Amino acid sequence: MKFADVIGLDTVKQRLVKTVRDSRVSHAQLFIGPQGTGKLPMALAYAQYINCTNIQNNDSCGECPSCIKYEKLIHPDLHFIYPTAKTKSVEKPTSKDFIRQWRELIEENNAYIDLPSWYEKIGIERKQAIINARDCNDIIKTLSYKSYEADYKVMIIWMVEKLFHAAAPKILKILEEPPDKTLFILISDHQDQIINTILSRTQIVKFPFIGEDELIEALVKEGYEQSRIAEAVKISKGSYVGAKTIMKESDEVDINNTWFTRWMRLCFGGQVTDTIDFVAELSKYSRDKQKAFLNYTLRMVRESMLMNNDTSNLVRLNKTESDFIVGSGTKRFYPYINSKNIQSITEELEKSIYYIERNANPNILFFDLSLKIGRYLKS
Repeated sequence: MKFADVIGLDTVKQRLVKTVRDSRVSHAQLFIGPQGTGKLPMALAYAQYINCTNIQNNDSCGECPSCIKYEKLIHPDLHFIYPTAKTKSVEKPTSKDFIRQWRELIEENNAYIDLPSWYEKIGIERKQAIINARDCNDIIKTLSYKSYEADYKVMIIWMVEKLFHAAAPKILKILEEPPDKTLFILISDHQDQIINTILSRTQIVKFPFIGEDELIEALVKEGYEQSRIAEAVKISKGSYVGAKTIMKESDEVDINNTWFTRWMRLCFGGQVTDTIDFVAELSKYSRDKQKAFLNYTLRMVRESMLMNNDTSNLVRLNKTESDFIVGSGTKRFYPYINSKNIQSITEELEKSIYYIERNANPNILFFDLSLKIGRYLKS
């Protein structure tokens, strides 16, 4: 992948190019920023640029033997680590066990991927994936060998926040003092979830949201219906993955919006029996889908607060969402989110996301949360 294939982010590209031209490539870099903004594509472009044998103006050539192997993700000095979990065919998983699916997913999406799509690809939607101790042992073993043909050996650790805390000490030494001409590129959506001992050993490269103009241009090239692009870009808030997800949705009501509308009505109405049924239904889904739903709820709560503060120009809602949030007459949700309850509701939702990540019982968690939100909505 070349820098030219990465959407927008010109400032980040220029910074990375300068590190190579000035021979100041930090051995351990953390690419941190919002989901779907191109951290993995940028990591691939950066690694390809570093090892290109015929570097062009601010980009790799895309034609030398090294670039060709990088484009196909088969370069012997390019290595990947990513979250995995046990499956029917793999009892003790490592990243190497899923390299075929990994390459396929990257090629299918031009490296713009997220955790849910990865979990779906390897069939672990209902499990919590981690970067385990076996992967950490593989990192040490792999990097102990000399490079095959490139100037730099590159180790890309995708979603480093999924590194199992008990396994992290294994790679601290090699991360701090790697073999010569070794480049670690760690990628994360959530800096606050990264183990501090890992975080302190990296140079942080922050990624902003992608500009709206760049997003629109990329989606037009993808061939999406232009009448829907503007709304998708507006809602996605600078995430290419988010915008594509919205564009791919059918005309049916999005499942998160359906759940949110139903849930808020149950919470406010205090319908205990129906709430229990709803919680039981929601608990059947994977933890990542539950987290995605809670994050969606957080967004709807915040959009409602913006409406309540007469800042509707900042609101990002599609038509279906607007029908419930803004509505008309007494059938509108946003007045129920105000300065008296916004902080409490937000804190409860954020705590619930934290507990879901740590394998809390979803039936208990969502039922308790429903009762609390119902009480706050009436305040």
